[in-house]
Amino acid sequence: MTGQDGKAKSDMLLLLAAVIWGLAFVAQRVGMEYVGPFTFSAVRFSLGSLVLLPFLFFRKARAFNRIATTKKERKKIVLLQLVLGLLVFGGVSFQQYGIVYTTAGNAGFITGLYVIFVPVIGLFLGQRNHITIWAGVLLAIAGLYFLSVKEGFTINVGDSLVLICALIWSVHVLVVGFVAPKTDPIRTALIQFCICAFLSWIVAIGFEEISLKPILDALWPILYGGLMSVGIGYTLQVFAQQKAHPAYASIILSTESVFAVFGGWLILNEVVTGKILLGCCLMLAGMIVAQIKRSTM
Repeated sequence: MTGQDGKAKSDMLLLLAAVIWGLAFVAQRVGMEYVGPFTFSAVRFSLGSLVLLPFLFFRKARAFNRIATTKKERKKIVLLQLVLGLLVFGGVSFQQYGIVYTTAGNAGFITGLYVIFVPVIGLFLGQRNHITIWAGVLLAIAGLYFLSVKEGFTINVGDSLVLICALIWSVHVLVVGFVAPKTDPIRTALIQFCICAFLSWIVAIGFEEISLKPILDALWPILYGGLMSVGIGYTLQVFAQQKAHPAYASIILSTESVFAVFGGWLILNEVVTGKILLGCCLMLAGMIVAQIKRSTM
């Protein structure tokens, strides 16, 4: 496979993950009408883990990693895989609670701000950013204002929680970009899912009422969230980022926000006002402008 073919395949995998994740915002909102946020996360990440187990056992290439060969490098990869699990738990938790208090469309677009945060965080890692990055940041902030700020200059609590989620996902994209080329993607994805499921079960048991009937009532949203969003979506991301630069991957993954708005309008009958459309357009413009320099490299 040529380099261009590999990049095209990565792009398609990232876009497919974005479609799955965008529609997952709808599943999350519907599912949490029956169960608590952490119960929803616990069940769906457990399902995602079960989906990957057969692939882990039957894969022919079971090497611990592809590049890291020393004991020190192996420890570093394992540590980062554990960090990925914690990041997924944190991102999902803030997102789940945020969606309770905002719309699927709002949550999708605000989550998409990680496309801005990825290169900005890169500054603290010694990366120099082109002026288009800062132009994108200003456009995104303006979009967030029109999308989220209500009368009296207040921001919906759900929007604030999802914004924290976006920061966590930006770090997640950067760490996946480092880990993915160095280790088996199935193993990395499974470790993420198991850690998130374990922590979600602990919180759910401690703070939420868990019973079988509500879980069965939310069966279809949970199945979509577990099998598609977790089992397939996150795994596609790890596979794709073996060849895709984190900043470039983030712009493709950010299109999940477009599918979130579409899903909220089509399935949940969410109203898309002119102000929301303006905010969405400005945020999308910011996401694109911020990546112009990198995407042409």
